[in-house]
Amino acid sequence: MTPQDQFASIVSRLADAGLSVEAQASPGFAPAQLILVRPEDWSRLGSEAKAGGCRWVAAWGEELGENGSESIRINACFEKAGAYLVARTTVPRATPVVSSHTAFYPGADRPERHIRDMLGVVFSDHPDARRWTRHQAWKDSEFPLSRDFPAAGRPQAQTPADHQYNFLLAQGSGVYEIPVGPVHAGIIEPGHFRFQAVGETVLKLEERLGYTHKGIEKIAEGRDAEGLARLAGRVSGDSTVAHAWAACMAMEQAAGVEVPPRAVWLRALMCERERVANHVGDVGAMLNDIAFAFGFYQFARLREEWQRVSREAFGHRFMMDCIVPGGVAVDLDERFVALMRDEAVTLRTQIGRLMAIINDLPSVADRVRGTGVLNPEYAKALGCVGYVGRASGMDFDVRRDSPYPPYDQLTVKVPLHHYGDVNARARTRLEEMAASFDLIEALLAGLPAGPLRAGWKPPAKDAEGLGLIEGWRGEILSFVRFDADGRIVRFFPRDPSWTTWPALELLIHDNIVPDFPVCNKSVNGSYSGHDL
Repeated sequence: MTPQDQFASIVSRLADAGLSVEAQASPGFAPAQLILVRPEDWSRLGSEAKAGGCRWVAAWGEELGENGSESIRINACFEKAGAYLVARTTVPRATPVVSSHTAFYPGADRPERHIRDMLGVVFSDHPDARRWTRHQAWKDSEFPLSRDFPAAGRPQAQTPADHQYNFLLAQGSGVYEIPVGPVHAGIIEPGHFRFQAVGETVLKLEERLGYTHKGIEKIAEGRDAEGLARLAGRVSGDSTVAHAWAACMAMEQAAGVEVPPRAVWLRALMCERERVANHVGDVGAMLNDIAFAFGFYQFARLREEWQRVSREAFGHRFMMDCIVPGGVAVDLDERFVALMRDEAVTLRTQIGRLMAIINDLPSVADRVRGTGVLNPEYAKALGCVGYVGRASGMDFDVRRDSPYPPYDQLTVKVPLHHYGDVNARARTRLEEMAASFDLIEALLAGLPAGPLRAGWKPPAKDAEGLGLIEGWRGEILSFVRFDADGRIVRFFPRDPSWTTWPALELLIHDNIVPDFPVCNKSVNGSYSGHDL
């Protein structure tokens, strides 16, 4: 079934269920379909989308009107078999109330709470009334994404202590609590974890994130296309290529700009190099968390060598600011083509030799097999994507299932496992690297000649765009809307970590406390990408 057939099927199902659904043309959303839904049908929309086998992807809101006082527009994105559907409804600013999708899609829990904290929208039947975003940094009556709220905020003389968040407690004989963070040992971002345990067995884990909130959505307002691309590359530093690509794709869709073929292929090359670098580093970090220092140092060495080549070829270890609106900012010198090809062969060989050693160690197998199992049913309920989802049977990859250039001209191998433990997530990463080596070879062999960047043309007032790409953690969505001066009115980036952080809370159940580090690293959600 084609995406168009999927759209027709979904829309037909909604109409048959009695929902007032209006399809709306939105060239900037292609290939996604935009539909308008009445606020009173919002709950039914979630119910019918669930019954129709759709995956809940993301939700975001924005104020409308000259001063933002008229209404609030709410968007929800769904996916089925590679076809994307964006549903939209509008509620009055004075009474911004709409039903929640959390009852049908548990993964909608935190995104809806984020919208509530940032815009003041009340999701009437949401099961959790606790604030989620940025804790006590602004008053309950203030909403940072309101038009009249300054980008610098209205800081209080002293930020109140964050003591009002009521963690859910497990009670019973022998149950005790372990608070971890938000400040951690080592150089990692802050996040707070509350464990309820009996002995060493974890009964419950609850996360409190938001400590790296940077106001990304707010400070994007008023930026030009170049400025937004730079900002997007800093949503999550380990995914700078992926987020910059998604944001630029959204802006290019809105402006009707066609990216030159050479630039598109270079974007993919950078993205695959980013995927390999992070997977190599994380496999080593997982070995470190089970006290196999030899493996950790070897994989760290391999990642360092890989990133040094990226720096030499593209000017930056993480390839930051290499993707710009309309194309890329840097070309690939011919001397690096052969070097990268040989480098991929060498890295594949060295990883194979290391894994032969690792696979022969019973102590490693004992720590990763059967540890941190994410049940496929839970993965589906949360809408998990990327290696976390694929290790638990979720067979989806944007590059293959909703292909965008140049992946529409390439063969993308997508590894899939079903047992959902740390070992499965590690195996998925190793197999993804192997697939990336094949893609890198194909990208280098087929790299077309031509310009690096198309001329930028200002988009029309209220022009919207949607970018969807497969980052190394999984599916990334970016939404943009422009004003009459070609500047950003609204930017929303959705990192895959929105689905993987809740997964961590589930997969740690019935594991021992000492296994939390390796479980956490096998998931490796981004604090920064999550805390917008």
